[in-house]
Amino acid sequence: MAASVREKQAAALKRMLNFNTSPLKNTAAEPVWKVLIYDRFGQDIISPLLAVKELRDMGITLHLLLHSDRDPIPDVPAIYFVMPTEENIDRICQDLRNQLYESYYLNFISAISRSKLEDIASAALSANAVTQVTKVFDQYLNFITLEDDMFILCNQNKELISYHAINKPDIMDTEMEAIMDTIVDSLFCFFVTLGAVPIIRCPRGNAAEMVAVKLDKKLRENLRDARNSLFTGDNMGAGQFSFQRPLFVLADRNLDLATPLHHTWTYQALIHDVLDFHLNRVSMDESVGSEASPSGARPKKKNKKSYDLTAADKFWQKHKGSPFPEVAESVQEELDTYRAQEDEVKRLKSIMGLEGEDEGPISSISMSDNTAKLTSAVSSLPELLEKKRLIDLHTNVATAVLDHIKSRKLDVYFEYEEKLMSKSTLEKSLLDIISDPDAGTPEDKMRLFLIFYITALQPPSETDLDQYKKALLETGCDLSSLNYIKQWKAFTKIAATPSNYGNSGVKPMGLFSRVMNSGSQFVMEGVKHLVLKHNCCVLSWCLVPILDSLCDGGGTLICVYNVHEPSSLNLSVRSRLLFQAIVFVVGGGNYIEYQNLVDYTKAKPGKRVLYGCSELFNAGQFIKQLSSLGQK
Repeated sequence: MAASVREKQAAALKRMLNFNTSPLKNTAAEPVWKVLIYDRFGQDIISPLLAVKELRDMGITLHLLLHSDRDPIPDVPAIYFVMPTEENIDRICQDLRNQLYESYYLNFISAISRSKLEDIASAALSANAVTQVTKVFDQYLNFITLEDDMFILCNQNKELISYHAINKPDIMDTEMEAIMDTIVDSLFCFFVTLGAVPIIRCPRGNAAEMVAVKLDKKLRENLRDARNSLFTGDNMGAGQFSFQRPLFVLADRNLDLATPLHHTWTYQALIHDVLDFHLNRVSMDESVGSEASPSGARPKKKNKKSYDLTAADKFWQKHKGSPFPEVAESVQEELDTYRAQEDEVKRLKSIMGLEGEDEGPISSISMSDNTAKLTSAVSSLPELLEKKRLIDLHTNVATAVLDHIKSRKLDVYFEYEEKLMSKSTLEKSLLDIISDPDAGTPEDKMRLFLIFYITALQPPSETDLDQYKKALLETGCDLSSLNYIKQWKAFTKIAATPSNYGNSGVKPMGLFSRVMNSGSQFVMEGVKHLVLKHNCCVLSWCLVPILDSLCDGGGTLICVYNVHEPSSLNLSVRSRLLFQAIVFVVGGGNYIEYQNLVDYTKAKPGKRVLYGCSELFNAGQFIKQLSSLGQK
């Protein structure tokens, strides 16, 4: 299988950090020590891909923000990784005038304009630092890779290309053009890094089509210039998709507004929904000390604890898409296995007569068979300690998620929403759940009602709607988001039908037979044992036939999706099997849709489907955008 986009972006960053030359493998030579200067955009791109240890191994002794106060280090080269903005260019020029570093390697996240290059040249001339500006590169890395098969466009200033920005009623044509240009610039960088010219498919008459047309034009212009094309000659590395071109399917967020509001039940999506989780790092509050504060004393401050959920974490890679009950059981199993290994070390220590004694030098231990066994056990200690660290990490994270599930009855919301979407029989009325003071937050209740309203074949009568509104207002809900959804449902051309939501469902299973015991870390009492039977959101439901048709070299193309063929190679869409597809959602995406496509790919051996979106939001962030659009 060819390298993933995550591997390619990481390789491009490592090349950049090695002064834009390929790093030598298996070399014992000391790296050249240098300083890395980045802006917030560059920091967001690097942080999910390269750990601090990896930066240090590549000779990065310091990594600093461009606009922080930095002291001169005149005998060290500096690698800059920044966006080519006016503010950043001015600061680089200031660094040149202040002679901060020995030499400057300027790497721009996306292409820098000629006028800004001239500004840098003028500053270098006036500072007599022309020879110090060693290299200037356009890196085309203006996107963030979160998984092997998932990317987003930006984390900084994401409100500029948000669902709200695209759909606000008073948007000017010039503003929309600027938003589309920003999205297209990042997508162009993505395909340059991937090393492939895509076959573009898009729906008609929305923002996704605008992105497709602009991206098609940008790709054509680059391919037309054979000498400087980023997709030919030396720029197309080995193993890249020059012959097996990916299918790029653009979707519009307005196709499905229910899924981003849905209460989910898988581990990764739950963490994103209920905890502070972004760029693969989850942050949680933890109390200092377990003892209660004396009466009248100030409550103890809470520490902020952060955990990185990375590709190196095997438990995370295996279970991030699993239903939460399975995750809780697996954490308990891992903990039991660790304790058994720990007990074995203690047993060996006891056999050798070391129990209760102070640690002494290894030379004092008599040479025997037990020594060999203990040596083996000691050699496994680093692995055991790392395993314990990961168990503690997931125990803490899963416990925090479980607290939210129990306090907000998220299992009840998930099950009820699944039944709404699949048109199953409801055991309890919607009004009862909304009116229940113990069932969730006002936001939970609003999300549930919006899903009911979106998925209903016919909107409720005015009398029923007034009842629902009254109940929602009494629980403290803001109805602004409902105002927008009513407008959206009245005017959208792509209305959700029952069949769109008919492929999901849940089934109760006793997964906690081993977990629900007195020794378990997770007390699941009162939480429903729900496991996904099959879950297919509307966006995936609409895209799967297109992916099946085109990736399998199928016959009829779905007529609602336009084809844009930017390649000058004139290769037929139907002429080859497509082994890679990329689904991109204009207007924002979520982990629920990502997991749907991961599950789809598992059923298609040899195929790869990537998921991308202009921004990644959870339900709380999305409902705020809807509320802002619905304010009168």
